[in-house]
Amino acid sequence: MMKKFAAALGDGYAFNGYYGATLFKQGTELVALQRGNLEMGNIAPQDISNQIPAFSILTSAYLFRDAEHLKTFWASDVGAEMKGMAEDQLGIHILGPTYFGTRQVGLRVDKKINTPEDMAGIKLRMPGGEALGANPTPMAYPEVYTGLQNGAIDGQDNPLPNVQNMKFYEVEKQTVMTSHLVGYDLLVVSKTVWDSLDDPQKEAFQAAADDAITCSTEQHINREAELIEFFKGEGMEIYTPDVDAFRAYAQKMYLESDISKDWPAGMIDRINAL
Repeated sequence: MMKKFAAALGDGYAFNGYYGATLFKQGTELVALQRGNLEMGNIAPQDISNQIPAFSILTSAYLFRDAEHLKTFWASDVGAEMKGMAEDQLGIHILGPTYFGTRQVGLRVDKKINTPEDMAGIKLRMPGGEALGANPTPMAYPEVYTGLQNGAIDGQDNPLPNVQNMKFYEVEKQTVMTSHLVGYDLLVVSKTVWDSLDDPQKEAFQAAADDAITCSTEQHINREAELIEFFKGEGMEIYTPDVDAFRAYAQKMYLESDISKDWPAGMIDRINAL
């Protein structure tokens, strides 16, 4: 994605990309941007919410329906409000969301899951698993395969590429396509850099980012579709539960808890309506 972006910018820019935490560790990029030590970054929205609590709404389960809904939000008026908040308070300009996969639930048990009530008693390795009606069970990521194998946990949640990479499908019987969290980072540029550009430069800069993000998103979506067929071929059952019931359950839980105390009033309804 970043190489495509840099190529589109052309010779008028010197692009130096650093990947795999070789320049700044994950979670420290935002502070580096604010200090002027970094000019661009692909940062987690959770890092922004650490400084702007209202941003935590954008990290909650069942907020975005899919990659298209995510894109629609960031291009909307309500998305512009959140972009403005980040620009005013943190000094960063958000170019767009970089989708990297939707989290699904993988289970080692045969129990059919259709609603959150069916998740009762399921030991799920997932931060915030109560949003799905399960019993959240902490476990280090490298231990999840063994945990599924020996029954210490009943399931885990991850995007499908992670399930393949970690070979969780070898010790699971089913994937429940809960689609509870649309995973994304935010491609951002320092406001100092952004403000140094004139209007035609800003337009070209944004267009390069949009094209690169679109290409990356399409590749991720295609890969997920391929993996569904791969997992079926490995004997795994894959099905979609009552996603609307899960969404209603999660959003009700959030709105009735302290988790949402800093969320902008009415924003969930505005995002749901997009």
